[in-house]
Amino acid sequence: MRAARWDGSRLRVADAPVPEPGPGEVLIEVRAVGVNQLERQVMAGAPLGPGVLLPRTIGLDPAGVVVACGPGVPDRVGARVAVKPNVPCGGCGACTAGREADCPAQTVVGIHRDGGAAEYVVVPSRVAFDVGRLPFAQAAAAVHSVPIALHMIRRSGRGVPRKVLVTGATGALGCAAVQVAAALGAEVTAGALEGEPIGDLPGLGASEVVTYPREGAGAALEKALDGSSPALVLDATGSGELISAALRCVAWAGAVVVAAALPDSAVELDTRAFYTRRITLYGCAAADYADVRDGLDLVARGLVRPPVAAELPLEEVGAAFEMAGRRDHLGKVMLVTKEEPTCP
Repeated sequence: MRAARWDGSRLRVADAPVPEPGPGEVLIEVRAVGVNQLERQVMAGAPLGPGVLLPRTIGLDPAGVVVACGPGVPDRVGARVAVKPNVPCGGCGACTAGREADCPAQTVVGIHRDGGAAEYVVVPSRVAFDVGRLPFAQAAAAVHSVPIALHMIRRSGRGVPRKVLVTGATGALGCAAVQVAAALGAEVTAGALEGEPIGDLPGLGASEVVTYPREGAGAALEKALDGSSPALVLDATGSGELISAALRCVAWAGAVVVAAALPDSAVELDTRAFYTRRITLYGCAAADYADVRDGLDLVARGLVRPPVAAELPLEEVGAAFEMAGRRDHLGKVMLVTKEEPTCP
């Protein structure tokens, strides 16, 4: 089979053996997979939990058709599925309590095990979720970002407040957060860097769009909000400056939930204001199984539509990653391994 392989210095498409499913696993014929910022960070040397063994087939969030099942798996051959990238251990206290996002032993498809930027991939059956008739590119674009966006809102423990601010709204996670919050009834302010493509954000559910420059982003965000205090801030930038501004702007007893990180990006915290105003700061890097099921249901019902910026063939993986590194498009860049037939 053909697979996009990373050896620590070079990303290229090469021949690789078709994997075989072991106990509890399924073999998926991949149709589409996303290009993710997490992969770009790991390629740049960012650490991520257990050591990454190289070479490695990349691809966090493939979608495709189950073609074989390993021992102990009920027959799922023919099922259309998308893969939850974070694989929880299944046996720790967090997993047994249904808080799979907090599993301390979780691994990531495409990082700690071979991923889905290939013609075939093997994953545990429990992280291959049925997607019904969703187009594969849409399912792959949704299965990672939409559940995490939903988990960010649920993580705050405050339900869905009336006012929500999403920073980094033009990225895949930011777009998902805008849509999910709006679908659940929030009035959403979308924040983005100046020069980013913001024209479609109102169509995704943003009631207001504010922009800020790369330099001095935090102060500019505070000025743009003009005293408006969101009860919940969902940060998809990882920018210490923007997170610091969010902590200053969030409403009394509000929450800031962060699901990204930038190198050497420190957060400034006024501890007196933090405790007297009852503010909560959360970190979020995965989703529970319930978030995946509910997130995919939002997509299936048409309440959330993850934008796809481009669909490129697997052989153009280099160009796909180059495009994903730019901020001149809205939504996710996808790799397509096999064209999905269209209905006449």
